[in-house]
Amino acid sequence: MGNLEGRVAIITGAGRGIGASVARLFAAEGARLVLNDLGAESDGRGADLGPAREVAEEIIARGGEAIVDGGDVADSETGRRLVDSAVEKYGRLDVLVNAAGILRDRMIFNLGEEDWDAVIRVHLRGHYSTIRPASAYWRAQRKPDGHFRIINFTSDSGLQGSPGQPNYAAAKMGVVGLTMSLANALGRLGVTANAIAPGATTRLTAAVDPDKAAGADAATVADMTPENVAPLVAYIAGTGSDWLSGRVLGAVGRQITLWNTPEVVRSLESDGPWGVADLMDRVEKEFRPVADGPAPSIFTSRIPR
Repeated sequence: MGNLEGRVAIITGAGRGIGASVARLFAAEGARLVLNDLGAESDGRGADLGPAREVAEEIIARGGEAIVDGGDVADSETGRRLVDSAVEKYGRLDVLVNAAGILRDRMIFNLGEEDWDAVIRVHLRGHYSTIRPASAYWRAQRKPDGHFRIINFTSDSGLQGSPGQPNYAAAKMGVVGLTMSLANALGRLGVTANAIAPGATTRLTAAVDPDKAAGADAATVADMTPENVAPLVAYIAGTGSDWLSGRVLGAVGRQITLWNTPEVVRSLESDGPWGVADLMDRVEKEFRPVADGPAPSIFTSRIPR
């Protein structure tokens, strides 16, 4: 029996890349699946049900169970339909994986409103669209030991601030805040919520820097596959990960990482209202890195990658 035997999962963005790899591994581990993918281009334009249908047919041919939905995940009706489909087809819902995403890269001074709105819509509205009906379903189950899972996808682009992806970075850090809120709100309902920052060679990453992708050495290409992201998702989706919630984890090649949770690492206090000159002096002394010396902990609080 697999780690996900008998569990029912919704996976968005399941037609290609990481979402498709997660779907295949989930099926191999025994999960029954609702696969969603609009089938758009990497920038979100167009639609094609073919890729998601092919993944489902492959899973079924291997003895698994999967149904397909080609709706726009940022449409709230699609999110409701996915949850309803899981319950009507399989009688339950245990896991929600939000892997759908698009890119429209520009420097901030060249970023148009349409490109900002499109990326924010798919990533944040897309998460909301599925999470709202899924959480309502789990609330109605009244099972604090239900082992229910929300697995969202963030990115190093947000966590570290990619300069050419301000819209994508903003959306992906929004996913982190959403995930923490969900962990705090839904834990008593038996739901855990975590976010994964993946690193893999996909059509999205190739579109950003095709020369870099083409020039990578064979060993790097072999490791940087979507298939190396999927096992972490499958572990979290199982019933043995109740201890893990409200965290960001990375899956890059053969490396799994745990990101630090934001916390106050240094503070200053005053006996009275701050004056600008006093504040400047204290901040410079306590927060600013020393030339040719070690940086204060506020600048070294990240777990090494």
